[in-house]
Amino acid sequence: MTLAATDALEERIIRRIPVEVLVLAAVLALAAALLLDPVTGLVVFAGGVFAALGFIWLRQSLGRFLSREKKGALRSGILLYALRLVLICAVLLLIILIYPRKIVAFVAGFSAIVPVALLEGLRSLVLMRTWKD
Repeated sequence: MTLAATDALEERIIRRIPVEVLVLAAVLALAAALLLDPVTGLVVFAGGVFAALGFIWLRQSLGRFLSREKKGALRSGILLYALRLVLICAVLLLIILIYPRKIVAFVAGFSAIVPVALLEGLRSLVLMRTWKD
């Protein structure tokens, strides 16, 4: 596999991840709405939306920061991650204040990115083994 083909494959995977997170969050939200209540389903989906938006934001901002000089990129990167941490904590606090019993539902939706990333990694591993032979 050439370098250009590898880059194109990685770009497709990175574009697919937020969409797959939203799809998984929607499936989890539907299950939660049917098994528990509609508000829980909505909170699960909201968690997935925040995870997908966070991934998109991280992808775009890393591209900008990595194109800068090393010292400026390091400072900007640290500030970005601190801001992301503050925003995630603020969203969790808001969910706790509005729906204190729904925080687990939000975290379940927000965590939808974990199995998606795992499956994409496994898919890439299988594809790499196929191309190596």
